[in-house]
Amino acid sequence: MPHLNDSPAIELINVSRRFITPDGKSMTALRDFNMSVARGEFVAVVGPTGCGKSTTLNLVTGLAKPSAGEVRVMGAPVTGIDARIGFAFQTDALFPWRSVLDNVVAGPLFRGMEPKQAYDKARAWLARVNLSGHESKYPHQLSGGMRKRVSLAQTFINEPQILLMDEPFSALDVQTRVLMHEELLKLWSQAKASVVFVTHDLEEAIALADKVYVLTAGPATVKSVYTIDIPRPRIVSEIRYEQHFIDISRTIWEDLRDEVQRSAAREEAVAH
Repeated sequence: MPHLNDSPAIELINVSRRFITPDGKSMTALRDFNMSVARGEFVAVVGPTGCGKSTTLNLVTGLAKPSAGEVRVMGAPVTGIDARIGFAFQTDALFPWRSVLDNVVAGPLFRGMEPKQAYDKARAWLARVNLSGHESKYPHQLSGGMRKRVSLAQTFINEPQILLMDEPFSALDVQTRVLMHEELLKLWSQAKASVVFVTHDLEEAIALADKVYVLTAGPATVKSVYTIDIPRPRIVSEIRYEQHFIDISRTIWEDLRDEVQRSAAREEAVAH
């Protein structure tokens, strides 16, 4: 039997997820869904709107349970919320009434770290995301990109072994987003965490990931998996102009476009 340490960080094995809608209908979000994320691997998930990408993350966290199949984290079945998992969402999970420093220190204090050690660690993390000098500011005094840096420090300070990211940069302008990509890849390469990154942005997925999973229009299953053979370290602002990057984008988009069109046609039919 393989040792637990050799097992993937995340496995979804023939998973289906059904739920009852408010009007009493049964809805299938995922069916026969299979995914494997190796330790230290960066996986991106793309698919049409409403195809179950976020549901996939909820199953990994234990916030949702599969209707069929199995979800495993670090070789063991998911039984509840796991302290080894960190999150980054579309909206910042910052406390508006707390300073930048107090936002970042919250996790270590909650986990029982001695206050002096926790504050020292928080200051060090703020330095790593280029926010030294902003410790006493409040979230409303920061730009969108700065708030995202606080969020990254807030997540990475807890040293997650698994990082689940649900469109974390979608609200940012293009230039800031590219800077955040560079920041994320730098932190990830140091932390060696396993990442599942959900996005609508195909270029973002290719620039960041080792593998890109393309999902079908709902109920979602895995349509195809692409290994991104662009060497690391990657400079996101430069690689997107390289011919190999453009070729990969075109190949995956042709695959994804069919699902996007199918999803749009279905929405139109429901609307009428």
